[in-house]
Amino acid sequence: MADRLIKVNAYTTLDLVDAVVTGHDFETESLAVVNATADRDHPDCVRLQFELDNMTEAHLPAHMEALQLTPEQARTLAADLEKHAVRVEEAHDTQSAADRSDA
Repeated sequence: MADRLIKVNAYTTLDLVDAVVTGHDFETESLAVVNATADRDHPDCVRLQFELDNMTEAHLPAHMEALQLTPEQARTLAADLEKHAVRVEEAHDTQSAADRSDA
């Protein structure tokens, strides 16, 4: 991502994840940067930012999305992410066990 809007460094939450951008007449797979942050001095919200790799995405100009979350909203999102992460891990574990029993 040559002209990133999100500063990517050792503190960036996820510097390279699979993403899909969907519009009314298109869907494109891409890479993305995801970052959760708050201001260092006097933080007033949690920011969840994400940016698609504009080197491979042809439908949108370079841009970054940012959600401004209250601490309660950030915790709700974190809890929901954790719940779904457990579901995916359990499904993966079940599939792995089934694959081992087939061998």
